[in-house]
Amino acid sequence: MSSANNITGGIYNKLNSINDFFNLKTENQRLLEENTYLKNLLSIEQFSIDSINKINIDSTTQVKRFDYFSAKILKNDFTRRNNFLLINKGSKFGIEPEMAVVNSKGIIGVTKNVSKYHATVISILNSYSQINAKIKNDHHFGTLTWNGKDYQKIQLLDLPRQTKVKIGDTIITGGKSTIFPEGILVGVVDNIEKNNKKFEVIDVKLFNDMSSISNVNLIKNNQKDEIIKLQLDNDE
Repeated sequence: MSSANNITGGIYNKLNSINDFFNLKTENQRLLEENTYLKNLLSIEQFSIDSINKINIDSTTQVKRFDYFSAKILKNDFTRRNNFLLINKGSKFGIEPEMAVVNSKGIIGVTKNVSKYHATVISILNSYSQINAKIKNDHHFGTLTWNGKDYQKIQLLDLPRQTKVKIGDTIITGGKSTIFPEGILVGVVDNIEKNNKKFEVIDVKLFNDMSSISNVNLIKNNQKDEIIKLQLDNDE
């Protein structure tokens, strides 16, 4: 009886392990959707309303600056000089051009062309990609680009010479663009090249393994059009 129980228990353990394995895909999708939902809740910013004569009013208005969407990467050409990704969501699901694409480890790219059910993404591993970034806990900004050599590293350029940066510093998005919110993870400083005290190249090792990415979030800045219009008006 004891031997039979051991055998039966072993069989059920194996079956449960197999079921758990096949349920992982469904569970991961559920977690991604829940994560997207929570991010949408957190993106609601509350502002107190004051009348012109400075009388405080108790009511508040809720302004949702960012919308979050979930998607899955269908194609990833990470070895090319100008890499594009293909995702399984398009305009039918609210996807638009120039939306930030990220996951839990950091930045991935920006949406470009959008059809009804799919969209392409300009990967950060693309020579045309230029993303505003900064050193965490620092107010000096630079531009992220890729030299086409190593898919695990991108380059941070145009930092002011007075910037204090060292190996191991964390790089995050700067929030100076209308696409990426501030504070999205990028990677850590891996190498620094200087010439006459001027930063020539700073290599940043990505938190993401760009050869192995699947589920992503897309971020829409609901205030983008307003910001762009103001900037254009100032240029006139």
